[in-house]
Amino acid sequence: MNNFYKCIGFNFLLFISFSNMFSQERYFTRQGHISFYSHTPVEDIRANNDHVLSIMDISTGELEITLLMKSFSFEKALMQEHFNENYVESHKYPKANFSGKILNLEQIISRENETAYIAGKLTIKDVMKDIEVESRIIIENNTITLRGKFMVTVADFNIKIPAIVRNNIAKEVEVTYQLTHQPYQ
Repeated sequence: MNNFYKCIGFNFLLFISFSNMFSQERYFTRQGHISFYSHTPVEDIRANNDHVLSIMDISTGELEITLLMKSFSFEKALMQEHFNENYVESHKYPKANFSGKILNLEQIISRENETAYIAGKLTIKDVMKDIEVESRIIIENNTITLRGKFMVTVADFNIKIPAIVRNNIAKEVEVTYQLTHQPYQ
């Protein structure tokens, strides 16, 4: 019986050691890329943001992403001005955030799957919505890259489109992302 308790004690210490080791496994990027695309018969709108902050903890699967709305760049300066002043009101709501978790983390770490299922809360203009996305995950050369796309319904985030330009802007926009994380120092 004594050996049984020693074995359990050793396994518990081993588990705690591995847990502590993995809890330090945070990956980070300041140069993530997020873009969005809106298609209508009248006009296509594209915007890119290469200043996206993201941190992920591979021991828990937690993922945090934040970006400045003013960092989106458009083909036309007038589009960028309208986006910031009228639609997302970046002077009042400067950031968009995502806080979530990789749901199938064990399969990812064991390399059984390259598709990550991520669930969390997306916040734009202080409106928080639950979302779930599928993401391709690539682990190589000490980096972890998340790549994918999802749809956002503009009205869900209190983004109001004036009637005069309603036909120029889609009700849903496609959001594409690529976040290449390095070990956090």
